[in-house]
Amino acid sequence: MDPVAAKYIGAGIACIGMGLAGLGVGTIFSQYLAAALRNPSAAPGQFGNLIIGFAVTEALGIFSLLIALLLLFAV
Repeated sequence: MDPVAAKYIGAGIACIGMGLAGLGVGTIFSQYLAAALRNPSAAPGQFGNLIIGFAVTEALGIFSLLIALLLLFAV
């Protein structure tokens, strides 16, 4: 296999991580909203966990973007 083709395939696979991070963020917020509608008095107590989950998920998405850009332009 041509090394340039392998580089593009690896970058494409790394981009899948960005899509999955978006899916994870949507899942986190939808579950928080469902739980807040069921028990509104407990929603403010779970807001910190929501933000931490959002930050970790977005960090993984940005990390996969970084890996894709490194594969495309640095190697």
